[in-house]
Amino acid sequence: MICPFCREKETRVVDKRDSDESFVSRRRRECTSCKKRFTTYERLEEIKIKVQKKDGSIQDYDREKLHRGIEISSEKRISDDLLDKIVDEIEMKIMNRKSSVVPASDIGRMVLTRLKHIDKVAYIRFASVFLDFEGIDEFKEELKKIE
Repeated sequence: MICPFCREKETRVVDKRDSDESFVSRRRRECTSCKKRFTTYERLEEIKIKVQKKDGSIQDYDREKLHRGIEISSEKRISDDLLDKIVDEIEMKIMNRKSSVVPASDIGRMVLTRLKHIDKVAYIRFASVFLDFEGIDEFKEELKKIE
């Protein structure tokens, strides 16, 4: 870090404080040359994820929308902690992709994969909306797959 006073390249960290809520680290620094102190802030860079819908339109990724969709399908069946864990896992998978645009269908499949192993009823509820069942026969076929 370059000293803002004398432009010296060597500084040392005197104090460091992390904020749990805002993902910001505050560093108190001292220049090794002029001995003046200054504060720097380190923030996590947000990755802008876009979601491509079925109709081809692109929207900003919305964590709350994903959370709500899973919450509705798993109402009273999955704990809030587990629900948050599912959303966190899916977000990590999305962020580790090379592209910042992810198809909504990929996100839906990620949800289905997790729900299938956690709760079959929540899986069927989510699948009925995501897979857009046309009738009872498609619903029965999906039930047969998970039995």
